[in-house]
Amino acid sequence: MKPVYKRVLLKLSGEGLMGDQAFGIDTKVLSSLAAQIKEVHDAGVEVCLVIGGGNIFRGAKEAARGMNRTVADQVGMLATIMNALSMQNALEQQGVDARVLSGLAVPEVCEAYMYRRALKHLQKNRVIIFAGGTGNPYFTTDTGAALRAAEMQCDVLLKATQVDGVYDKDPCKDKTAKKFDKVSYDMVINHHLNVMDMTAVALARENNVPIVVFSQHNKKALMQAVSGKGSFTIISNEVKNV
Repeated sequence: MKPVYKRVLLKLSGEGLMGDQAFGIDTKVLSSLAAQIKEVHDAGVEVCLVIGGGNIFRGAKEAARGMNRTVADQVGMLATIMNALSMQNALEQQGVDARVLSGLAVPEVCEAYMYRRALKHLQKNRVIIFAGGTGNPYFTTDTGAALRAAEMQCDVLLKATQVDGVYDKDPCKDKTAKKFDKVSYDMVINHHLNVMDMTAVALARENNVPIVVFSQHNKKALMQAVSGKGSFTIISNEVKNV
């Protein structure tokens, strides 16, 4: 397989790190994902990464239970930093040079996000893990991923999920759900297809960053996605009348 993208941003969910556990990080899953990132990186692809924090803490959920939303989101941002540091360690164990850049300043454990600093890391062939969301409450990690993908001028935003693409219904609940091979940003937004946060999709549309949605449950899933192979859905401006 030959990569068709030069620079990508991979968005992983925090829940995707849990494996069969109910909480936290499954080290086997973490190691497997790091190996996939290494494979793509070794193939010459520049890799940026954003990981959610839902395996540790979900700010929006806790806010719905009565916790102050700003505080809940700040705790959630810290959870993403924990996941980012764990992934950095997993990548380094496999010989991949990686750096964590956080939108929320935690100088004792990682670097603060700066645009030019991030570019220099890419120029030095390092994997960048963006943590801490945007550094602001009320924004999801999906939106943070779309923002960083646009800032870093990535060729594509790769969204790893539990299913192999975008469906008109939840395929885990409805066996009649129809999968789209291609779909427009507008259709995702107008029909409320639950792929990503709508703000993230709108941001990707405005900056013409295509989104590829694929399943992470395959040891070659990431390489297939960057090579345009396997089962996935691509969201872009090129699809007009879907």
